[in-house]
Amino acid sequence: MRTTGRPDTGGAHVGRRDFLAMAGLGSASVLLAGCGFGGGGGAPKGALRAAFGQPVTDLDPYNAATAVDEASLIVKRLVFDTLVRRQGDRLVPGLATGWERTNDTTWVFTLRRGARFHDGTPVTAADVAACLKRTRAVASAQTPLWASVTKAEARDDHTVVFTTDGPLGSLPVNLTLLFVVPAARVADPEQKRRPIGSGPFRVTGFTPSTSVELARFDDYWGGRADLPGISMPYIAETSSAITALRNGDIDLLWPIPPDQLPEVTGVKGVGVERIPSWTYYLNWFNCSRRPFTDPNVRRAMCQAVNLPQIVDRLFGRGGQQMRAPIPSTVAGYAAQEPWSYDPAAAKRLLAAAGLGRGFTTSMMWFDATGPLARELAEAMISSWADIGVTVRPQSIEKAQWLERLNSLDWDMNLQTNTVTTGDAAFTVGRLYTSKAHRMGYKNPALDKILASAAAAPYGSDRDALYGEACKIIWSDAVGLFPLTLVTGYGRSRRLTGFTPAPNNQPDLAAVRRR
Repeated sequence: MRTTGRPDTGGAHVGRRDFLAMAGLGSASVLLAGCGFGGGGGAPKGALRAAFGQPVTDLDPYNAATAVDEASLIVKRLVFDTLVRRQGDRLVPGLATGWERTNDTTWVFTLRRGARFHDGTPVTAADVAACLKRTRAVASAQTPLWASVTKAEARDDHTVVFTTDGPLGSLPVNLTLLFVVPAARVADPEQKRRPIGSGPFRVTGFTPSTSVELARFDDYWGGRADLPGISMPYIAETSSAITALRNGDIDLLWPIPPDQLPEVTGVKGVGVERIPSWTYYLNWFNCSRRPFTDPNVRRAMCQAVNLPQIVDRLFGRGGQQMRAPIPSTVAGYAAQEPWSYDPAAAKRLLAAAGLGRGFTTSMMWFDATGPLARELAEAMISSWADIGVTVRPQSIEKAQWLERLNSLDWDMNLQTNTVTTGDAAFTVGRLYTSKAHRMGYKNPALDKILASAAAAPYGSDRDALYGEACKIIWSDAVGLFPLTLVTGYGRSRRLTGFTPAPNNQPDLAAVRRR
C-alpha cells in the first residue's frame, strides 16, 4: 500500500483571582521578554508572541510525564520533526517522503535527503531507529501506541523498516508523534532544556512553566520560516492574557474561555476565530476503587447530572454535549444515547448497590486543564449532592495531578483530553485497554475489539470496531463525558497564514506578519 494541582480547598468557594493565587499562579503580570536558561538568549526581534493556556514544563520528546501534554506538543512540533504529518484529515510526508506496507507486519519508510539537525548533522534512518527504541523503553501515555512495534531497522541511511507483531494499520498516524532527534542524544538529559531537533525552529531560551523562546532554523529542509522566531510566555490568569492581547503585548492567545471571548470580540486590531476541537472534558471514575468498582454506581453518577443544562449555562456556543467518549469529528466516532437526567433513577441504582444513604468521594483536577474547569466541577459536585453523594473538590498543581493520575491515586479525575492525531486509536485504543490501566477498568471483550481495530486498515470495518468500543465504554460508564470544546482563538489582524487546529496545536511555522 503506497501513500505518499493545588491543595484541597475543602469545598469552600473562592473567587477566580483568589483561586488562582492559591495555586501560586499569580494574577497580574508575566515577563513577556525572553527568559533564557543559564544566561541563554530570548527570541529575536519581530518574533511571534503566542500564549497558550497551559505551561510548558519540559522539552524532552521522550519524557514520560509530557508524552501527550498539549503545551509541550505545541513546542515539540516546532523544534522536532516526525516522519509523517497530519494536514487536515490527511496524512502527508514529513521526514519521510513516502511509505509502503509490504506485508501485514512490515512497513518501509523512505527518508528525505538533505534534512539536517540543528547541530548540522544529517538525519538518518539510524536516528529514527534509535528514537523508536527510546520511546518504547520509556513507560508513558504513548506506550500503547508502540506496543505492537517490535523493532525499527535502518536498511541504509535513507530507509527505515518497522516490524510489528501483527497487522497495525494505525502505524503511519502513530508516527505523527515520534519526534526524531540525533541517535546520540535520545537519552541526553540536556534535551529537557536544550533540545536538538530538525524542525523549523531551534530553542534559544527556556524557563519551565514560564516561557519558551525559539529562533528560526535557517537550514530547515522545508525552507526558512517567515517569522524570525517565536516567544511563548505562559500567562497564568486568562484576564491578564486577554489584556495583553488587547494591548498588543502578545499576538496570539488560545484557548479563550467562552465566557471571556466577548472581551476580545470587536476589539480593534484583534480577530476572533472558533473551531470545533478534538479537545473534550472527561470525568473518569477509578474503576479499581470502591464504590466505583460497581458499574451501576458509575451509571448512577452519570444519571444524576443534567449535562445539557450545565453545558449550555457554562459554555454556550463554546461547547457541545458529547454523545461518545470521543468528539464527533474524530475518525472512529459512533454516537451513543445520552444519559438521561434522572436523579430518582440514580438514587435507586445507589440503593441497589447498598448505598442508599449515599457516600463520600473526591474529584481532582488542575485549573489550567481547560476553560471553566472549576465551574464545571462545582456544577457536577452540586448535582451529586442532590442524590446523597458528597464530593470533596481537590484542585491541585499540575505536577502533583500528573503524579496522582499515573499512580491511580484518585477517586474521580476531571480533565480535558485531546485526540491529538484525530483518530480513535489515539484515545480509545490507547487509554481503555486492560493493559493501559489508566482508570482501573478491565474488560477482555473490549480488549479483543480494540486489538482487531488496531490491526484493521483504515475504512468502514475499522470505524465499526471503534464504534463497538465506544458503545462499551459509554454503557459501562467508565467515565462521564460532558462536552467537546469549541476552541476560541484571539489573534492580531497583522498575522497571516494562521489556521486554527482541532487538536489545539496550530502550525505556528506557517504564520506570517504583515
